[in-house]
Amino acid sequence: MAIVEYEPGSAFPGRIGRTAAESSPAWPAPTRAREGAPNVLLFVLDDVGYGQLGCFGGLVDTPNIDRVAGNGLRYANMHTTSLCSPSRACILTGRNHHSSGVACVMEAAIGYPGYDGRMPFENGMLPETLLEHGYNTFAVGKWHLSPSEENTAAGPFHRWPLGRGFERYYGFLGGETNQWYPDLVQDNASIQQPALPEDGYHLSADLADQAIRLVLDAHVNAPEKPFFLYYSTGCGHAPHHAPKDWIERYRGRFDAGWDAYRQTVFARQKEMGLLPETAQLPAHDPDVPPWDGLSDDEHRLYARMMEVYAAFLSYTDHHFGRLLDTLERIGELDNTLIMIVSDNGASSEGGPTGSVNEMYFFNQVPASLEENLAKIDDLGGPHAYNHYAWGWTWAGDTPFRRWKSETYRGGTTDPFIVSWPERITARGGIRRQYAHLIDLMPTVLDALDLSPARTIRGVTQSPLEGVSFAHTFEDADAPTRHTTQYFEMFAHRAIDHDGWRAVCPWPGPSFTEAAKKGRRFGSPTTPEILDELETTAWELYHIAMDPTESVNVAAEHPAKLRELITLWWAEAGKYQVLPLDGSLTERIRAERPKISRPRTRYTYYPELSVIPFANAPSPYNRPYSIEADVDIPPEGAEGVLFAQGGSAGGQVLYVKDGQLHYVHNYVGRDLMQVDSTDGVSPGRHKLRFEFEPTGAPDIGQGKGTPGRAQLYVDEVLVGNAELPHTTPIVFGIEGASIGYDFGEPVLDDYAPPFEFTGTIHEVTVDLSGDLIQDDEAMVQRLMAQQ
Repeated sequence: MAIVEYEPGSAFPGRIGRTAAESSPAWPAPTRAREGAPNVLLFVLDDVGYGQLGCFGGLVDTPNIDRVAGNGLRYANMHTTSLCSPSRACILTGRNHHSSGVACVMEAAIGYPGYDGRMPFENGMLPETLLEHGYNTFAVGKWHLSPSEENTAAGPFHRWPLGRGFERYYGFLGGETNQWYPDLVQDNASIQQPALPEDGYHLSADLADQAIRLVLDAHVNAPEKPFFLYYSTGCGHAPHHAPKDWIERYRGRFDAGWDAYRQTVFARQKEMGLLPETAQLPAHDPDVPPWDGLSDDEHRLYARMMEVYAAFLSYTDHHFGRLLDTLERIGELDNTLIMIVSDNGASSEGGPTGSVNEMYFFNQVPASLEENLAKIDDLGGPHAYNHYAWGWTWAGDTPFRRWKSETYRGGTTDPFIVSWPERITARGGIRRQYAHLIDLMPTVLDALDLSPARTIRGVTQSPLEGVSFAHTFEDADAPTRHTTQYFEMFAHRAIDHDGWRAVCPWPGPSFTEAAKKGRRFGSPTTPEILDELETTAWELYHIAMDPTESVNVAAEHPAKLRELITLWWAEAGKYQVLPLDGSLTERIRAERPKISRPRTRYTYYPELSVIPFANAPSPYNRPYSIEADVDIPPEGAEGVLFAQGGSAGGQVLYVKDGQLHYVHNYVGRDLMQVDSTDGVSPGRHKLRFEFEPTGAPDIGQGKGTPGRAQLYVDEVLVGNAELPHTTPIVFGIEGASIGYDFGEPVLDDYAPPFEFTGTIHEVTVDLSGDLIQDDEAMVQRLMAQQ
């Protein structure tokens, strides 16, 4: 007897009698995708510039991404927001980033509708729609779309991946993570990494393993059910980490430098047809030194930095290829709509000289050539948190000017690839129609012949703000349907309209030019400054003729410039772009609402999951204490009591060799330590660290407040040291852990996790400033012993 099905909510079509023998059954129909519906694979790269992938003329080997491009289409005119969280919001919602409250990264949210980081549920995500049409929905890798304050084990979880339409998730919630020691979440829970670097672990391989497992698990149980896989790698965001043998493959490949790289890639892009013959390479960036003017040591260091980055990208491409091979093996590759895109241009967060530790940038710590050279052999490995120099950022964005977080095309124009062998017959073609990340969701829905959802979980949906470009799949000459697009990031502004582009750079066209006016990246915008910018700073480019923004024609076309400026302000009002805010440090340090009430005292227990870094205590530039209530067994104990951060910056209180120790890791540069003069005896004790400021911080020079570091056992002072400076803004991206050191160790004095072998009853971190009053004679005696 055939099964009778009916639409849930409609009348029961069977018959109900007094008994089953007198009745006929019917079943609510399960949600099924239409027959032959394609899979959707969205592969999102991070901080990969227009001129880095092989298929876009770049000199990095990406054979698997190139394979997809060769089997499909390259879009030469795809645009992003110039920063990660905003771009991802556009990709998944089909709305502009300010419309979703994601003006900036989640860590810099501020209290205005376009900036608060609380993505509204009326802006439904692509997986929420596809789930209702019978798709499995999986996310692997970087999320960065939930407020940092909500990324804890207390939730709420409604803005985590599983709360926004994904059925399964494996990855990291923040903006970046250590590739050797990642901060992993599976579904709605923090987990330990499955292996260590010495066992061959690297996150790129792990993410591919998980993606393959999710696809295969679903396929063998329901072969006809399509999937949507959002595969969002950590590559090529800092830290640039790669296995050493992959790095060695690139030895010598970039010795010619960034000027030669840019010339070579520009020529290749023209040969490929990505650029018209009339395109010009913009003038040399004022912030980048000419390669020929650098010393041999600088050549050696900077070339190595690029070798590491290239290895990272190639290694990630290799593991992406494993996923492609899996789809081919199970017969699903041809019926998979694949889209590959980067979230923004290449990153400048390494500074002018690059860095062995990206946390220098976030703490405003100047890097030095000598320091970088001393650690050249660590680059890419577990003991570095490296990022390349501005020259490679600029080269990676060839043929455009500038980079990530700015709205010149180097920050906002990125590689984009589409492949769907069963439906897109073109192979290796190029499309030049204007497109933006807000167009991806409408394009997927259009290609799948699906309409945008009217409601999702009872919430009426806002209109999509992007437009489909699926009509260009088979028609290279089809007209562009996206004719106007605004941009704003840290008050850096631009607008595209009908082949023209206006840009208002902030703090200036380059950092060098901005410095002449006393401005720097992250400088706040004031009404007086804005008035000046409106009359003097806007630039105009005829992109239809000058795609690389080489010639500013504002003086020749003042009426056109006024038209575009007026249009930018109209778009700003429409999409919640105001108020303009060019600040950085102020936004990162802004107070934001948390689920728990404001507090200065945190009590932790050893059974806890990792405390995410955004919700760990903020001990910067203030008096504070860490106290562990412990039992030491008769045979003694050792291990970590409290750890926060990692080798890129952090602090740890631990017991080793019978003594109590505290170490403050200042951006991986200085390890400042205080040790107890006496051992810790068996029994129950209060083991305490205190920090008492003795001076003022110098944030502009990357120095937090100096102070006195002291250790106590049961309120008896047993250790004292002076810290000349401390971390001013943020330790790093690792969270805090109790009773062990999660992931990357704060220092090499122990191997993680270095679990405490006694009993921890609780650990209290107190930021109130309530400190023990010391006997100054005891302090002086201990200082003499340190």
